[in-house]
Amino acid sequence: MDHSGHGMTMDLPPFTLGRGLEWSADPFFLVACLVGLGLYGWGVVRLARRGDKWSAGRTIAFVLGVLTVMLVMCTKLNDYGMVMFSVHMVQHMVISMLSPILILLGAPITLALRALPVAATRGNKGPRELLLMFLHSRYMRIITHPAFTIPLFIASLYALYFSPIFDFLMGSKAGHIAMMCHFLAVGLVFFWPIMGVDPGPHRPGYLMRMLELFAGMPFHAFFGIALMMASAPMVETYKNPPASLGIDALSDQSAAGGIAWAFSEIPSVLVLIALLFQWYASEKRQARRTDRAADRDGDKELEAYNAYLASLNARGR
Repeated sequence: MDHSGHGMTMDLPPFTLGRGLEWSADPFFLVACLVGLGLYGWGVVRLARRGDKWSAGRTIAFVLGVLTVMLVMCTKLNDYGMVMFSVHMVQHMVISMLSPILILLGAPITLALRALPVAATRGNKGPRELLLMFLHSRYMRIITHPAFTIPLFIASLYALYFSPIFDFLMGSKAGHIAMMCHFLAVGLVFFWPIMGVDPGPHRPGYLMRMLELFAGMPFHAFFGIALMMASAPMVETYKNPPASLGIDALSDQSAAGGIAWAFSEIPSVLVLIALLFQWYASEKRQARRTDRAADRDGDKELEAYNAYLASLNARGR
């Protein structure tokens, strides 16, 4: 497989973590990440200037999410990922299962809805109104529904890696960028309804969200096991790794399978913890609302009783 379309050289030295983390930016992802951080920062500053608060925890989560994208796309991990299946699988797992969760915990849509200016005149559509229209569109209802997101999540593994599509995309820089964008987008639409931090058209109850989360994860594990148990290299791109790497294609594929299998546990635990915290906070809010309603009812009863006593007193006089 010729990787010249991606500007790759075939004489990479054997992989080490130190080499993998050296700076080697993909211009597309570098610009996209910097623009994302800039827009988020603009939203936070805009809220602060008008005296509104924004959670520091959300800001930290979003920044970490974008930095994880930069970690796998703007270092030599991206270069090694073109010739080593195991390194590519680290990229895939991070950008599709860790980055989306952190970005979504940053609540970027909520921030946009609060920071974007409202249309100056009634009936006109400003940026905020257009975003709301998009969020409530039929298109968004379809792509955030579990009947769409779960099959898409699964197909992104099996249909991509076990067909010629993967080799075709890996043959050019544009194809590789498109594939990585696809992984990030799939992760975002899969976890968005489950996380429930930002508003969206599909918002099931907490128990249903947990079921959605665990519906896709076993397929991830099976995919990893299939790679680990294969007796021959299954992906053409990685069948003949460069001799300078000093690796065996089959053992590298087995390592890739192990990474896919093990990594599926990480987002499950992260999302489950987030869901349990959200559920607890929701129950507390509901309890406070119930208490306030009970207090109001109690006050009305007390007023009625006092009025009754006053009427009896007036009659007695």
